[in-house]
Amino acid sequence: MIQGALLIALAALLWATTGIVAKFLFTGTELEAITLGFLRLVVALPFFWLLMRREQKQLVATHPGQQVAGSSLRSLDLKAFLPLAALGLFQAFYQGSYLLAVDLTGAGIATLISLCLPPVLVAILAAPLLGEKPNLLTVIAALAAIAGTGMLVVSDMDTAGSLRLAGILMALLAAAVYTGFTLTSRYNSAGTPVFTTAFICFATAALLLLPVVAFSGGFEGLDTLGLKHWLMIVYIGVVPTCIGYVSFFSGMKTTPATLSSIIVTLEPLFVALLAWVILGEVLGPVGIAGALILTIAVIVASRYGKSPDTSAEH
Repeated sequence: MIQGALLIALAALLWATTGIVAKFLFTGTELEAITLGFLRLVVALPFFWLLMRREQKQLVATHPGQQVAGSSLRSLDLKAFLPLAALGLFQAFYQGSYLLAVDLTGAGIATLISLCLPPVLVAILAAPLLGEKPNLLTVIAALAAIAGTGMLVVSDMDTAGSLRLAGILMALLAAAVYTGFTLTSRYNSAGTPVFTTAFICFATAALLLLPVVAFSGGFEGLDTLGLKHWLMIVYIGVVPTCIGYVSFFSGMKTTPATLSSIIVTLEPLFVALLAWVILGEVLGPVGIAGALILTIAVIVASRYGKSPDTSAEH
């Protein structure tokens, strides 16, 4: 179990580097956030295709002579495919809103808000939508999460000297989209294998983002990219996206779901630490207290509610 926990922690660390590298790209080039989101998906797709094919061959080998759902793309009916396409829609919105929040504010505060709020929101919304009744601790966790988010915003105002409202709103939008993704994935939890789900999700998101990037002039900023910038894009598409995903699911095989969901909460803390060390982003005393309150709220929501499947958003 220790090895599994370490693999999940490694996945959280790899995911945390996404916002840091993205901030470097936005600072040194004219690359648009939505264009980076699209390029990240395009780079990751071939790897997820290979992982999906490997997964499908394993299904065929373990169920010889049987037609197993997910053993090929053609084996998926419309009822199974539609929720996966919906996940792709959420993925497309998340890529754009999260990376834009990083661009407009900072990697640390954008990640803390967009990743820490959703588990608490899911615990609350699961009651009316999925019939999962929240207990008192979940309600308290929700109130604490709101307070922690408010403290982060106040801290960001003090550090930046102004209210970076657009970035905060984008981070809140990313949190809302992330919540919708988690609730939809929970609804679709019984069925399609993980890498088939990931491939369809990422492919759908890329197809949705392509016309948006094209018509918004997002490809025009590509001529400002040098070799090191392209290497950063490849890094985001391969290391945190693909390797992080594989590391997470490898760890999940031997790690209880509740423990996994708690370890994953290390990601926004990793981002805040890396943003401080590498980018010089400082939260301040109020921001640090808000981050801790928000993290504790997430742990409580994860511990006393059903553990959300967060991996595919990364």
